[in-house]
Amino acid sequence: MDLFPISVLLVTCFTTINTQTYEKRYDSVNIDDVLSNKRLLAAYVKCVLDQGRCTPEGKELKSHITDALQSGCDKCTETQKDGVRKVIKHLIKNESDYWKQLVDKFDPDGVYAEKYENEIREV
Repeated sequence: MDLFPISVLLVTCFTTINTQTYEKRYDSVNIDDVLSNKRLLAAYVKCVLDQGRCTPEGKELKSHITDALQSGCDKCTETQKDGVRKVIKHLIKNESDYWKQLVDKFDPDGVYAEKYENEIREV
């Protein structure tokens, strides 16, 4: 199942250690805690949208979003893919404004968003 990697910003904040997968060091992030904390969620979104300051992890994450989007998260670990699904579902259902802003920035032609939205809604 393909995933919409933009949501990775809320979940993993990972780096590339080789060309095969993204680094796993943030796989233990508690996604529910991030999604339930509006301030933390907003900080990650603003970082990725170039509207706010970024932590070093946020900068690293931002550098991988386009690659992850275009590759269907091929370099994501299974844990990261599961997190991506959860985050996308949350953004679509509860944070539609953030979702729209992220799509507008990273997928202005809607090439990926519709596909990923449909996949999440089917689950």
